[in-house]
Amino acid sequence: MRLFLCLMLLLLPVGPAVAAGRLDPTPRVAVMSAFAPELARLLEATEQPQRFSENGIDFTTGRLGGQPVVLVLSGISMVNAAMTTQMLLDRFQVTALVFSGIAGGVDPALMVGDVAVPRQWGQFMESYMAREEQGRFKPPVWATTPYPNFDMLFPAPVTMRSTARPAGEKQFWFAADPALLAVAERVAPQVPLERCNGPDHCLDHAPAVRVGGNGVTGPAFVDNARLRAYLFSTFQARVVDMESAAVAMVAQQNGVPFIAFRSLSDLAGGDQDENRMYTFLSLAAGNAARVVVAFLQALPPPVR
Repeated sequence: MRLFLCLMLLLLPVGPAVAAGRLDPTPRVAVMSAFAPELARLLEATEQPQRFSENGIDFTTGRLGGQPVVLVLSGISMVNAAMTTQMLLDRFQVTALVFSGIAGGVDPALMVGDVAVPRQWGQFMESYMAREEQGRFKPPVWATTPYPNFDMLFPAPVTMRSTARPAGEKQFWFAADPALLAVAERVAPQVPLERCNGPDHCLDHAPAVRVGGNGVTGPAFVDNARLRAYLFSTFQARVVDMESAAVAMVAQQNGVPFIAFRSLSDLAGGDQDENRMYTFLSLAAGNAARVVVAFLQALPPPVR
């Protein structure tokens, strides 16, 4: 009977994660972007590219900035980003996670074309949507609400579980790796950034790289001046995007160092007229990519 059960277990289909295993054994820095225009510059600069496809997602290995890398599009917004990050970590031996892309500017001191490299990321739309009573919004009495509300939205931390804390621990901020931030800070003054996106769209200022401060992430595109002001005053956020905090959360859960480079394509509602994301998308994506390549060049050479 025992032999029969063992044979039956051997005949059962193996789960996809077990069957697939690693697609490549080389330790690599993972470079992610949310959609194609952000990753295009990095793919163009990648040497010895080799593409792997898994469940409709393409991963490209090669060398970039002297480092062995694997590049992938996360897809737009938080669920896509979290799913792709975990898939990436399951399929490749990732030594660090680097995100490159655009963002909306929140800090009034930052301008379009600047590249922000925040030290931590928060998920501002993880929240309680409160009921309204007599013109006031009132969250449930048991809700954890450490930050002031934006109308009915009361931002809240998420519960993170780990081996050390199996019951979970509430957390709002997810940190970039200090050692990676130190490399970015060293590189920042040396990277020349673009000012023009074609002959008709030039900035009237010289973009700069800003390392430090906070970034916030939510599953909605922000183009609202009042929300922009709230994000700055409440979280001292420099930029807002739709992926970075989710990637940072998965990186922390897996113990992988993380950093994000986000160049401002627009001002998240602070633009004078219309939102300018598509006007300066190429410029901003290119500036983020320039800093990422310089960052990779400044990393210690991989262990052979």
